[in-house]
Amino acid sequence: MAGPASFVDMGKKAKDLLTKDYIFDQKFTLSMLSSTGMGLTATGLKKDQIFVGDINTAYKSGNTTVDVKVDTYSNVSTKVTVTDVWPCSKVALSFRIPDHKSGKLDVQYLHPHASVDSSIGLNPSPLLELSATVGSKELSLGGEVGFDTASASCTKYTAGIGLNKPDFSVALLLTDKGQALKASYIHSVNPFTCVAAEMTHRFSTYENNFTIGSSHAVDPCTVVKTRFSDNGKVAMLCQREWRPKSLVTFSAEYDSKATNASPKMGLALALKP
Repeated sequence: MAGPASFVDMGKKAKDLLTKDYIFDQKFTLSMLSSTGMGLTATGLKKDQIFVGDINTAYKSGNTTVDVKVDTYSNVSTKVTVTDVWPCSKVALSFRIPDHKSGKLDVQYLHPHASVDSSIGLNPSPLLELSATVGSKELSLGGEVGFDTASASCTKYTAGIGLNKPDFSVALLLTDKGQALKASYIHSVNPFTCVAAEMTHRFSTYENNFTIGSSHAVDPCTVVKTRFSDNGKVAMLCQREWRPKSLVTFSAEYDSKATNASPKMGLALALKP
């Protein structure tokens, strides 16, 4: 549907270029999909001397999808998603065992000129969240609010405006309960190169933070990304699709202000037979 995106996706393109796929640990992912609609994904992550992992299964039948994930600590997370309960809607029920207070119900409604997302915790003192955008696919205005019924207080309220064009995207967000202003921009220089920037200004401390980055497709199977932040950290990423849907990613980050620290490096391998 060619309408405004959800509020959580406002500024997402720039954020993905600056953060997505960067990893400074060792990660392995194996995904398999059967002809019956059952998918299985096993993930392992080594961080320092600690190894954690999880196994995720997904089954789709008609307009219903069931996801079940079991992690290293024996937590079982389940999510049931049903689309088109009524036209242009999506409903998701999620919970985690053994946490009996983790239940949550999410409802999304999409319209050619509006998008509404709501979430409510399924416990005696639930956390309520509501976000909405109005406009079109190119220009949208929206906001989100969170309310904690246990303390009868707002946990967050955010407002923003986004502009999307074929070659660039801009978003301006008032975040942290009106205490910070965040601007993001991404521009497609040519079919192979994109640049992005994100800047945050805090009104209480007059502090400014920024991150700039780029992404360049060296060839149809190789992407190189770079990132620089005002805190002195410089990062790069090289991702290679060595076989269809199977990726190997190398990331490195150097902190110019921590001269005695070694650069961080990470390797991620994703296999999809």
